[in-house]
Amino acid sequence: MSWLVPLVVLVPLIGAAAALTLRKSRAQVVVAVLSLAITLAIGAALLVAVDAEGPLMMSVGGWPVPIGIVLVVDRLSALLVVVSAVVLLGVFLFSVGQGFADGIEQTPVTIYYPAYLILAAGVMTAFVSGDLFNLYVGFEILLVASYVLITIGGTESRIRTGTTYIVVSLVSSALFLAAIAMLYGALGTVNLAQLAERIPELPPAIQTVLQVLLLLGFAIKAAVFPLSFWLPDSYPTAPAPVTAVFAGLLTKVGIYAIIRTETLLFPGTVLEPILVVAGSATLLFGVLGAIAQSDLKRLLSFTLVSHIGYLLVGVGLGTIDAMTATIYYMVHHIIVQTALFLAAGLIERIAGTTALPRIGGLLKVAPFTAALFFISVINLGGIPPFSGFLGKVGILLAALEEGSAIAFVSVIIGTLVSLLTLYALIRAWNSAFWRPRPAEEDVADDEPSKPAVATKRTIGLMTTSTAALVGIGVCLTIFAGPLYAYAERAAIGLSEQAYQAVVFQGEEAP
Repeated sequence: MSWLVPLVVLVPLIGAAAALTLRKSRAQVVVAVLSLAITLAIGAALLVAVDAEGPLMMSVGGWPVPIGIVLVVDRLSALLVVVSAVVLLGVFLFSVGQGFADGIEQTPVTIYYPAYLILAAGVMTAFVSGDLFNLYVGFEILLVASYVLITIGGTESRIRTGTTYIVVSLVSSALFLAAIAMLYGALGTVNLAQLAERIPELPPAIQTVLQVLLLLGFAIKAAVFPLSFWLPDSYPTAPAPVTAVFAGLLTKVGIYAIIRTETLLFPGTVLEPILVVAGSATLLFGVLGAIAQSDLKRLLSFTLVSHIGYLLVGVGLGTIDAMTATIYYMVHHIIVQTALFLAAGLIERIAGTTALPRIGGLLKVAPFTAALFFISVINLGGIPPFSGFLGKVGILLAALEEGSAIAFVSVIIGTLVSLLTLYALIRAWNSAFWRPRPAEEDVADDEPSKPAVATKRTIGLMTTSTAALVGIGVCLTIFAGPLYAYAERAAIGLSEQAYQAVVFQGEEAP
């Protein structure tokens, strides 16, 4: 089954190349949907195989380790490949529906579809890379594709926020590349399995410097406070489907990199309490920012930043129980946060704006959209028995079991943030759907001047794809038992030597 591993990267890349050669958007849509569907099927096959047999390794070109490019899939990466493929396909269908709703049925060669598939290839590359340099390559693929997507349309605001995004990402990449260079200079390899064996040979001070460099680079990409300043300004200006896929996946790639390096290269270090502190600060300041927002997209962007904190707290605790809950909550957050941004896209099309003071009364106009948004709100807010509640409780219980003062404070902050998140999102739902639409003269002059009227029609494909992701979010609750058990097996695998064994043996681990 190891021959399937590189296909999760190759299929989107081949699809992107094919889309570039086509001149009709409909043909590009067919190619993109097929590419993403095939990637999802391959990911599902890998998930089943890895769970049954252990990690899979592919040495590209047959070169011996560590000369060649090594791709490795374990339970964690297989799960994230599948969830990412689901989100990529769902958001893409939303964007297709948006294009058809706007009457764009036949256009010249466009860059959107190839760029979207290249983004998918970058995400998959990051998840299956077996060495730090190719993880860096995956990040750079993401950077190029995401800059194209975030600036589509060429408006002044998109170019400005795109420039901020690219500058911040380049700083992150520079830190990451510096750490790679230092590791290679000190240990003669960037292969993750070999680094796990050789890093303990370095002096503790050098290990700490390398760990800090890697954490800083990944923390910027994951939008960890105080390095999250760029996200709330960058995401809301992009088109709705682009914002949704960014919110669901890009920050999680940074969290995945933190999980992989912390558990494999720097397990049990003195920096783990600092991760808990950083996660708690991210939780608190993110949700305070959300409460202060009057624009729905910016509000959701701040909740995105805030809930990254739960994941970072789980990683910092470092126990099996904490990692299990973190993996489960990561899957929940990818699905639910994406669904919320898609629902916000539907609201924007119906009302003509996402400025909450200018919209209202949408419950009568779009009751189904109101239901979709509400279900996602209570899920993200952590209302029992939804998956948001299960993941948060798992992380907070692991913190209580850890027993330190820092962990106890994180429990208090995590509980408070869950309540504040629910408050901010319910207030937004009430403003958009329940209260009557305010008269124009009642709106403050400093609010955006877009009219709160339905300026563009919304077709079924947009609503259907949003509903599908909301439904998957509910299924995370219905099938919480099997998923949580899988997450536990993935967490146990992170603490064992199976990853190193499959790389060194060049075969599937038992």
